[in-house]
Amino acid sequence: MKTTPFCLLLALFICFGCASEDEITAPDTINDSIYFPPLNSNEWQTIPISDLNWNENEVQPLLNFLEEKNTKSFIVLHNGKIVLEAYMNGHDETKLWYWASAGKTLTTAISGIAQEEGIININNKVSDYLGEGWTSAPLEKENLITCKNLLSMNSGLDDSLGDNVSKENLQYKADAGTRWAYHNVYKKMQDVVADASGETWNSYFETKLKNKIGMNGAWVALNEFNVYWSNTRSMARFGLMVYAKGKWETTQIVPERFLTEAVNTSQNINKSYGYLWWLNGKESYYLPSSQLEFNGNLIPNAPNDMYAALGKNDQKIYVVPSKKLVIVRMGDSASDVNFARSDFDNELWGKINALIN
Repeated sequence: MKTTPFCLLLALFICFGCASEDEITAPDTINDSIYFPPLNSNEWQTIPISDLNWNENEVQPLLNFLEEKNTKSFIVLHNGKIVLEAYMNGHDETKLWYWASAGKTLTTAISGIAQEEGIININNKVSDYLGEGWTSAPLEKENLITCKNLLSMNSGLDDSLGDNVSKENLQYKADAGTRWAYHNVYKKMQDVVADASGETWNSYFETKLKNKIGMNGAWVALNEFNVYWSNTRSMARFGLMVYAKGKWETTQIVPERFLTEAVNTSQNINKSYGYLWWLNGKESYYLPSSQLEFNGNLIPNAPNDMYAALGKNDQKIYVVPSKKLVIVRMGDSASDVNFARSDFDNELWGKINALIN
């Protein structure tokens, strides 16, 4: 196991105020002091835990817990600077790992960029871009499905037929907007952007996002999925850009207004879901492969204003504006195979709270 050395820096105060349940926004002054690592360098400033008045005695218990739970890498950023960085279980800072469904939020970001450029409108029906007949649903039902429905997981298409997104496998279940179901059909947004831009998904992604924030990695087609792989710091770079309200230094990468929509409730069924982002602090939530509504917070131990990119086998990006935190976890499943939220989230936040409070 390896952790980064800590360097001295002026202490920063942590804002403990919680955003309202209706809307999650970062503090207005967030970009005034945020640190961004250089684009073409491995340099990344650090800040010692002692400067933040965190409980240093809880560092090792947290790292022990992570290692026991099959973690490969873990990073904590405070206002952009690295507080804690650890690699374990045979992993290191140069190795790539898959984002799984945490990478859905990359599609969200690109959709916002494409809309800002005027080549798509998420309120338009998907068939405006892919043509009629992209599903097997009756035409009048297919034409109800907007790009926003794909980003919000309420397309109404049948999620019980598996992850294949060919026309034959995309069948009508309910009218768009009336049923929330976690479904791989979101991937059609990548086709929408490619069609509208006249570029491949990969090239548009690289020029509009990846290169602008200094990420490494690549999309890899795996069976029915298009999965992003990168090193851990690249995942942290993306989380940092989102935390900074879509900016990288002085450049607006993802429109702030769109990003604010993305990290707030996007439909009236699963209150804990935005545009492919999971939201904490809401009154109820749904989980993948279920039509049951659960009462309470998605992750009770986490701050109410936290939003998260969650992927299979516990790939995580947590963003907490009120505490100026971005936290990344990559690795194998902490316990049982899961597709998004797991019991590990709440256990991990119990350990994080012991450190930061």
